[in-house]
Amino acid sequence: MQEENLNTQKMRSKIVAGNWKMNKNSAETEALLTELAAKLPDTQAEVMVAPTFVNLQSAVKQLESSTIEVIAQNMHFGESGAYTGEISADMLLDIGIDTVIIGHSERRAYFGETDEILAKKVKTALKKNMRVMFCFGEELDDRKSENHFNVVETQLKNALFSLDASAWTSIILAYEPVWAIGTGETASPEQAQEMHAFIRKTITDAYDTSIATNVSILYGGSVKPANAEEIFSKPDVDGGLIGGASLVADDFVAIIEAI
Repeated sequence: MQEENLNTQKMRSKIVAGNWKMNKNSAETEALLTELAAKLPDTQAEVMVAPTFVNLQSAVKQLESSTIEVIAQNMHFGESGAYTGEISADMLLDIGIDTVIIGHSERRAYFGETDEILAKKVKTALKKNMRVMFCFGEELDDRKSENHFNVVETQLKNALFSLDASAWTSIILAYEPVWAIGTGETASPEQAQEMHAFIRKTITDAYDTSIATNVSILYGGSVKPANAEEIFSKPDVDGGLIGGASLVADDFVAIIEAI
């Protein structure tokens, strides 16, 4: 049984994804992508970058001969319609994007995205055969009040646990301890592992061990070259969703090398 579990675990993808947020104009995007493509190490991990919407199409074209995948930072749950300023799944697919980040902590905090809205986005993306990188995680008050496990379980349950088991082959999870991002607080690799293990147990309880074992769970709590190797060495951490460090080619490459 132990050997079987180890073999199953090898099926999980290792992933390093760079979320560029609202940074880099077209010239800067082109320059960074050129540098990343040139310096990309030989790795079995999936490497992804999420430039801003206006640079997605050019990024896809620029990286046609690279193994780096271009993904989107967000999308709307509507397939079309009167949603001024929004982007649909079909629009993303049309320019070669088939993976989308949904539920990022900044979307939740600054744009009022609720679990209900995120569940609709997830279902639309999956309906369109897109892969979803679903973000979730607790705030500082949740961690200090020791309510962090309940918050994470609720976020997963509300947005994902109504999905058919088959949908989980298109799900990537990204745990964001919001309290450890830009607050001066620090999350240890042990705390990351503790939560990732809890997430797998929660999925096991809701579905089964196979789904929990095979879903990739990324860590999104201020990963940097200095701490990446230790974080990625934890058994339930399958990579990282990288913010600021992904905007510097050498830093992002060092993080990729760490996995």
